Amino acid sequence: WKDDIRIDEEALTSYVGGEFNPNGGAHTGGNWGAFDIQKEVIDLCPTKCMKYEGGKLAVDNKECARCMHCINVMPSALRIGNVRVGSMLVGAKAPILDGAQMGSLLVPFVNVEEPYDEIKEIIESIWNWWMEEGKNRERLGELIKRQGFQKLLEPTSIGPVPQHVLEPGQTPYIFWKEDEVERRWDRDVHEFRRSHQR
Repeated sequence: WKDDIRIDEEALTSYVGGEFNPNGGAHTGGNWGAFDIQKEVIDLCPTKCMKYEGGKLAVDNKECARCMHCINVMPSALRIGNVRVGSMLVGAKAPILDGAQMGSLLVPFVNVEEPYDEIKEIIESIWNWWMEEGKNRERLGELIKRQGFQKLLEPTSIGPVPQHVLEPGQTPYIFWKEDEVERRWDRDVHEFRRSHQR
């Protein structure tokens, strides 16, 4: 979904008051204690986009990573938004030794409507980059791993977005270029590279 999480305040009050079982009742029967929305939902939000004060839940939707943890814990109180779109992931693979690996998120929100021009444009730009840069028998995921996710963003003309970041404080894909830095580099790049190898 692309828009805001829908909140049912009445159902939310029922979860906090213990009338509804969290997690769809998956943990009933155990001695888990009373449901604590702060510990079980708010503190576990990966982007810290939620707060619960005075019986009201507030969600900063632009910061939401759509992990759906809050929705899974309180499915009657929280629902996904009404604007449904697709997401494009690239580079998934299932090597024998490592096991199945999910692709990296390239486009968080893409319209899935005929004639699918937006999707076709992205796919064609990926194909062109892969045909130019890929080695013989190299899969897209291996090319991305070898050259970096940022190299894929350039030919697709997709700008970096917060959803590309795996977790707060970690940005493995995005590196600044000299012309993107306001005052340029004021240090020797070769000296810098000695202690900061890519």
